[in-house]
Amino acid sequence: MLTLLIFSVASWTIVFMKTRLFRKVRIDSEDFLETFWASTNLNEAHKAATEYEYSPEASVFTAGFSELQKINKIRTRKDENAPAETLEMQLATMDNLKRAVRKAEAQQLNKLGSALAFLATTGSATPFIGLFGTVWGIMASFHDIGQRGSASLAVVAPGISEALVATAAGLAVAIPAVIFFNYFSNRVNDIDGNMQNFTTDFLNLVERDLLSRV
Repeated sequence: MLTLLIFSVASWTIVFMKTRLFRKVRIDSEDFLETFWASTNLNEAHKAATEYEYSPEASVFTAGFSELQKINKIRTRKDENAPAETLEMQLATMDNLKRAVRKAEAQQLNKLGSALAFLATTGSATPFIGLFGTVWGIMASFHDIGQRGSASLAVVAPGISEALVATAAGLAVAIPAVIFFNYFSNRVNDIDGNMQNFTTDFLNLVERDLLSRV
């Protein structure tokens, strides 16, 4: 029962923390996307992105913008007499940008999905822990029967009823953990889809800008 209590306290702590986190993620993401599409240039959008620390899209954009700055610094260091970059050379720099934003996406997903594995473990393990407690309690009841030499209901019922409490406790811990694990997993998948959509739009903007310079 003490083990089940530890699992229950830990899982509910994760539930409250994740609920609070996903609420902030939703609010910051909505505000950032509204600000991003209202910005006149990437520099303005980057200044706004720093205000939305819980937005995965803002983090992805910040990573991409930083990579663009690094690319531009390398270009400015080149000799002015060097031949102009061709379209192929410019688009090749997109590979670095794509890797940077994909890495940022993976980091955000890892951050959002952290501790969810504990909920999955709680949902799968605690019923068996409760069942183990029930079996142990029934064994103790049979031991009492052997010592008293009687198998009457008055002798058996208290021990077995106490043993079954362990199974009920295991299910009480497991059911909320499974429900919230599925809920949070779906939220992570939704956020992942939104990040990918934003990443696609961001990369398209950069590519169109490169094409306009040719």
